[in-house]
Order: sequence, then structure tokens, then C-alpha cells
Amino acid sequence: MTRRAVITGIGVTAPGGVGREPFWELISSGTTATREITRFDASGHRCRVAAECDFDPLALGLTRQQVRRTDRVSQLAMVSALEAVLDSGLEIDGRLAERTGVAIGSAVGGTTTMESEYAVLSNSGADWLVDPAFAVPHLYDYFLPSSIAAEVALTTGALGPASVVSTGCTSGIDSVGYAAELIRDGDADVVITGATDAPISPITLTCFDVIKATSTRNDDPATACRPFDRTRNGLILGEGAAVLVLEEYEHARRRGARIYAEVAGYASRCNAFHMTGLKPDGREMADAIDAALVEARVAPDAVDYVNAHGSGTKQNDVHETAAVKRSLGEHAYRTPMSGIKAMVGHSLGAIGSIEIAACALAMQHGLVPPTANLHEPDPACDLDYVPLVARERRLDTVLTVGSGFGGFQSAMVLTGTGRAA
Repeated sequence: MTRRAVITGIGVTAPGGVGREPFWELISSGTTATREITRFDASGHRCRVAAECDFDPLALGLTRQQVRRTDRVSQLAMVSALEAVLDSGLEIDGRLAERTGVAIGSAVGGTTTMESEYAVLSNSGADWLVDPAFAVPHLYDYFLPSSIAAEVALTTGALGPASVVSTGCTSGIDSVGYAAELIRDGDADVVITGATDAPISPITLTCFDVIKATSTRNDDPATACRPFDRTRNGLILGEGAAVLVLEEYEHARRRGARIYAEVAGYASRCNAFHMTGLKPDGREMADAIDAALVEARVAPDAVDYVNAHGSGTKQNDVHETAAVKRSLGEHAYRTPMSGIKAMVGHSLGAIGSIEIAACALAMQHGLVPPTANLHEPDPACDLDYVPLVARERRLDTVLTVGSGFGGFQSAMVLTGTGRAA
């Protein structure tokens, strides 16, 4: 019997509101959560705008010891994991704990604390030789991205396989794809999966300043990111996490679980072309889309909605528009396609899982989230991007795509509960 992976729990910590429901309210209303950076003095940077989470880990159920020993990136994941497990109704103990794995994606890991601790150890860079006497005892955990998976496992009681997937901005799709494979292969019956990133720090902002990928609309943070718009000039960084409970279908059915969607198909490709550049024909992303559709046994004209990467950079929006047209053919022009990054920012490795959560919620509510800030369509981007206002639509099959620096291209197909029944 073929084993299938379904989503039975969702937890989201995102800009504009902590929790699954506030997140859905934000993106379905078309409201943006981008603002001037408040976490540090960004006055010397090219881009001074980001989408920050108003996040109090203690108020959200973490202990003071958990907060002391973990970076913000782990805290976002832990809070989201707790919400997802609660939403699923699972009791992870006994034999089930041994059959429950963890697969978490992250692009930059504990960057925030690593940077701040280096400033302490080096006396703000004044000392070439750092003084280890000033190091916090958990510095090694900040250094290791694997600590994120370990903390999620500890928080949820999962005793099965645990790993971190780090493939840049596609990490959030790739981690869920890997989790689905664990279930299909019989290595786990449940996987706590998703992705997290907390990249809003001076060093990350500097990296994006150097490659000029971020928007310079510092005087208008709410409309700084404009996917598919003729006036777009770059992405806006964000932070956050989304964690899903992925469960083997028969296991979920036997216990009467609510099923949001099935992870029916997944594929990833790399263009081996350029660190930041993209070919305008979109062939590599199209290859990933085609392979995901084949695995899902879904015809291109059955796709009801495409969740776009929609970063708001000149290259990406043209690239993925071409990819969707290449894969879906004429059906692409009849298919709504929207992106949420103008509202919640680009949280690097986390965003792919946040977008999967958005897709599952869109399927549940029968509503396509809009593309915010799209007032002047780019003639080179000629699909239906659902500008400004959400649209009611029954969604049985959803395609979500991701693109990452280094040439990573990933695609995932979600199908509705009718298919999984």
C-alpha cells in the first residue's frame, strides 16, 4: 500500500500577528506588516525596512531556560511547533514518539545571536583576539543549525529521525518535501516539519545591501515590496516560522484527524548558472513544477491556484512568470497566482513553509490571498496575480514554488481533503 503524507496541524509565527489565525487574517486582508527596522539601528544601511515579528517567547509558553539557551530562530520554531501539535490533536508519547520525526528548514540559523555574541567577545570588533571568558555557555548551540531540530524535538517529545535542511530560500519547501519522503518510505508516521529564520540583523542586511537585492523605498515601508509591479525594485527581509504536523494518511484517518491537505508532489532543481542571476525563460523552475505535478499525478490544467515566490525583484518575477506559463501552458492565464511576501516579507529559509501554511489555509477557507501593492502591472508579467483584494475560489489543487540564490528551484503540489478521503 502506498503511504501518503497529509497536513493535520499548522502553527505560524509571522510578522503582523503570532499564530495561525492572525496570520491568515493578515494575508487574506491584503495588509502589509513591513515597517522601519526596530531591532537595531539600521540608519547606515541601504535598506532600512523589514517585516519584524512582535514576538514574546515567554508570553507564548517558552520557559526562561529555553529562552536563555536558544537563538530567536529556534524560539520561533518552538512556539510554532507547539501550536501545530495542539492543532493536530496528537499526543506524542510512547510508541508514537518513537515514530515521530523532525525536519526543519533554515537558511541562516542562529545568525542573530552569533553576531551579537561576537560583538561581546571582541569588544565590538575592537579586539582581534576574542576573550572566551565572556562567552555564554550555549554559544556552541547557536553555532550549530542542528540545534534547531534538537530543540523542536525536545519541545514536542519527538524521538524519531531529526534533521535540518538548509538550501537557502527554498529550505521551507525542501524540508516539508523531505518530511513527506520520510513518511512515504516508512521511516516515520508523523513528522514535525517546516522552517524558521530570524535574519533581521546588521550582518544579514549588509549581505543584501552588497548584492542590491532589497528595496530602497525606506520612506514608504508599507509599499516597499511590490511583486509583479512595474515599479518593483527589490525584496524586503522578514522573519518568522511555520511548522506543520505531517502525518501518514491512514494514521490520521484512523484517529479521525482533520486533514488540511495532502503533500501530493514535490521536486527540486538547481540551475547551476549564477549565484543571484536567473534565466528569463524559467526552465529550471518549470522542470521542478513538471516533476512535482508528475509525482502528484496531477495534470497541469487541474491546478486551481499558484502560490508565487513573488519576491519583488526584477529578475525573479519575470523568471517565475515564464516558468508557470511553460509548465501550465494556456491554463496559466486562467489560474490565479499571488504572492504574500509584500505582506510578511521574505524570511529566507522560513518563507517556503509559511507559504505552504498559507496554501493549506487558503484551501480550507476557499479564498486566494491577494498580491499586495500591485497597482501598475508589468507588461512582462502578464498572468492573473490577484491584485490587492482576495478572491473566493474553491481550491482542490494548489501549486507553490520557491526560488533561492545559488540557483535552487523547488515546487510542491498540495491536493485537497476530497482526494485524501
